[in-house]
Amino acid sequence: MRIHLVKFGKVLISRPAGKEAFLAIRPTLDPNAGVIEIDFSGIISFSPSWADEFFSGLKSMYRNMEYLPTDNKSVIATLKILALK
Repeated sequence: MRIHLVKFGKVLISRPAGKEAFLAIRPTLDPNAGVIEIDFSGIISFSPSWADEFFSGLKSMYRNMEYLPTDNKSVIATLKILALK
C-alpha cells in the first residue's frame, strides 16, 4: 500500500495538521497491508512535528513502513531528526 503525502498538501507543517491528516486517512487504510510505502513526491516543505504525529499513528497500525527515496532536503532532514532513516 502506498500513501502519497501530497494529498494532504505540499507544505506539511504543525502537529495538529499531522494528527488531522492521520485521522483523515485512517478509515481508508488496509489493516492487513504488509508494507506501507510513504511517497514524498510533490512535497515542498515537511516538518518534524507534522511527521511525528502522522507517522506515530501509522506505527500504531503497521510494523513495516518504507520511505521512498526523495531529494527534498526538508524531508531528508526531518527523517534524520526523527531517526526514521
